[in-house]
Amino acid sequence: MGDAIDAMLRPGDALLVVDVQNDFCPGGRLPIPQGDRVIPVLNRALEAARARGLPVYASRDWHPAHHPSFAQQGGPWPPHCLQDTPGAAFHPDLDLPAECIIVTKGTRFDKDQYSAFDETGLAEELRRRGVQRLWIGGLAEDVCVEATALDAVGLGFGVALLPGGALPVTSEGGEQARARMARAGVVLQPGQG
Repeated sequence: MGDAIDAMLRPGDALLVVDVQNDFCPGGRLPIPQGDRVIPVLNRALEAARARGLPVYASRDWHPAHHPSFAQQGGPWPPHCLQDTPGAAFHPDLDLPAECIIVTKGTRFDKDQYSAFDETGLAEELRRRGVQRLWIGGLAEDVCVEATALDAVGLGFGVALLPGGALPVTSEGGEQARARMARAGVVLQPGQG
């Protein structure tokens, strides 16, 4: 996959790793089944992007203690990715480069922010850097990866999902998310067709 992604990268591309944090991996507070399986795929993509001098971004949930997404506040999720806790840290095996730009989301007290574009300024940053196409991978495919990919398409960016680089909360949710992303124009099988 490293050689394949390297062959597909071009000037104007950027890589966005979505929420590969300890709480979303096995042993975390809201683990995606086998979520850490995406890390080797993402590391190969990170290496390829770095070799080509392309910008790299990593989003993270960074929730305050009483975040509206938490069940105690009426939300759908258990507490996770609390600010400045080990669970909110990026997984230690994820090889983010020193120049990686961190996109922090989920900090609001009045709503959740599934998308890395939701009031973060990311779109403006990408345009300033001349990015035309985003390669996206991370966790969870049927929540924050999907929301980010759909927003990116809606904002006029080309979007390709990294093959094997995202996993869903549930397999059914993943199928539905991939169908919605494909309908919106996200490329799910880069290099094919």
